[in-house]
Amino acid sequence: MAVIDELIREEADGTLSFGNYQLPEKKKKSDFQHKGASYKVKTFKEITKLEKNENFVYESVPGTTVDHLDISDQKASFSVEGPEDAQITLGMEAEKEYDITVNGKDAGTMKTNLGGKLSFGVELDGVNPVQVNVTAR
Repeated sequence: MAVIDELIREEADGTLSFGNYQLPEKKKKSDFQHKGASYKVKTFKEITKLEKNENFVYESVPGTTVDHLDISDQKASFSVEGPEDAQITLGMEAEKEYDITVNGKDAGTMKTNLGGKLSFGVELDGVNPVQVNVTAR
């Protein structure tokens, strides 16, 4: 997997890939149309953030590259890479429990807050992408 030079793109399977953690300064791309929705991405070495129709979808600190993001209120799956461990926050359904797996290993169950945000950490080594799956209970 590599950084996304165009900041965001639609993949052949209908998923989204976005982010470039190698950028020294923040760059953004707005009004990216995908499946009838408008997306905005902001990304650089310190943070990567994705919004859909001005609503929160994804954030990582520090910045990451996300490949093949498929997300709904019930599930999320994607591959992520970055130069170091990252804190990831997803916009999911409010006050719901989700099972999280990272590279096929159980990372536990977490409940979203009133705003629907689900936060967890992933170990990244700057070389190998990590597969994340989040599924509603």
